[in-house]
Amino acid sequence: MPREQFQRELNELRDLLLRMGGLVETAVQHSLHAVLDREPALAAAVTRELEPEINRAELEVGERALRLMALQQPLAVDLRFVAAALKISNDLERMGDLAVNIAQGAERLLRQPLAPPLVDLPLMAERANQMLRSALDALVPGDAGLARQVLAGDDEVDHMRDEIFERLTRAIVSQPSQVEANLGMMFIARNLERIADHATNIAEDVIFWLEGVDVRHHSAPPPVP
Repeated sequence: MPREQFQRELNELRDLLLRMGGLVETAVQHSLHAVLDREPALAAAVTRELEPEINRAELEVGERALRLMALQQPLAVDLRFVAAALKISNDLERMGDLAVNIAQGAERLLRQPLAPPLVDLPLMAERANQMLRSALDALVPGDAGLARQVLAGDDEVDHMRDEIFERLTRAIVSQPSQVEANLGMMFIARNLERIADHATNIAEDVIFWLEGVDVRHHSAPPPVP
């Protein structure tokens, strides 16, 4: 495969990842609005429309990546990008699954007679969404500094989850009639935290692609310049 064609296909692979990321971002936002605004139509759109598209995009990323590795001997940085693309598409697919979890949780909450307290869930949702957007933005043109900012946000989301769990646990004790609703909010917070984890994984893969450095098991991210 000529180098020019290889570069063109690399760019197409990156564009496909960004399109897949956009689908995931929409799925996450729809699922959260289904919870926060009590909108069942948004929950249905996630499960019936967006998740199948995300799954198809993951398969296409895999096919394109394997083709690139089979037909060309990539330079080290290009090989790292193709390897990162495979991992990123897997993380995006898992985020799509988590958006479905939240959408299904929203549908269960809508069956409750009273809306549960939102506690700090909107703030946590905003932060997790911001991490996802920054991780995707770091892909183009390739920004390791922005990726490291995503890593720095992971502990913040974990702390939010802990605070939400603590407040909802107290609510379960003080309001026995709202046990199911409060457990549902815990379920949604847990899925949000996992979305942030996958955004962190994507940021780590971007750093690996750009710098050849595996930061997955470092005890703390390097300081953001």
